[in-house]
Amino acid sequence: MAGRGSGPDFVEALARGLDVLASFDRDHPTMTLSEVAAAAGLARPTARRLLLTLEELGFVRSSAGAFALTPKVLTLGMAYVGALGLWDIARPHLEALVARTGESSSMAQLDGSDIVYVARVAVPKLIALRVDIGTRFPAAQTSQGKVLLAALAPDQLAATLAQPSRAGLPPMIGRSPEQLRAELTEVRARGWAFADEELAPGVRSVAVPVRDGDGVVRAAMNVTVHAAETSTERLVGEHLPHLLRTAGDISAEWALWQSRPHVELSPGRTTDATA
Repeated sequence: MAGRGSGPDFVEALARGLDVLASFDRDHPTMTLSEVAAAAGLARPTARRLLLTLEELGFVRSSAGAFALTPKVLTLGMAYVGALGLWDIARPHLEALVARTGESSSMAQLDGSDIVYVARVAVPKLIALRVDIGTRFPAAQTSQGKVLLAALAPDQLAATLAQPSRAGLPPMIGRSPEQLRAELTEVRARGWAFADEELAPGVRSVAVPVRDGDGVVRAAMNVTVHAAETSTERLVGEHLPHLLRTAGDISAEWALWQSRPHVELSPGRTTDATA
């Protein structure tokens, strides 16, 4: 469910509408009214009004008493990605990195205590971990998440780690909060992070930060390998240098993109090239 605000301008109806959209996922692509109401924690009449409103707006479709999201929902996320300009910049670099390493590469950003994948170029591998755009994982169990967590100030880090994960995965067992903070200190100092089968058996990855024009870490990108095929030494010794170079190129191009001249024209006005 969406977070509940306490300010005087908080709109409860909007939060409930977001809860309805968020109730659909890979395991529940189609749901009945009762299922949506239960998943979103809403009364049936409220869930019905919200679903019908979303259907009228084109974000939901219904058939035979069941509801499903429409592709229009993608416009909500793509507006964010488009505003960043990051994917258009990163895509050719990710593709070149994957061609060079023969391994999958992804880009993710932090959302609470989870990472959310915003870009990915994959190669066929027998890794028991499906990843798509929008997939979320607990940040502390991933190399990308460690990079993003390490970039936070101490108070931000504490607040972030205190938030429950929404990835639906069990928390990692065997590592104390003190050990995690010590590892993040090391990540911050060396500039990259490593995760060895912490998220799932057979999944090994290394990640580095992607920075904006002000040098702020805004995303992380990784190379993911199968542990049975690629040793830690090869991942760090061979793939990490390529990854660092690629992230640096993306960061530099993103900084240039952010500094581009920007002009907004009022409706009905055009520029005069002869003026």
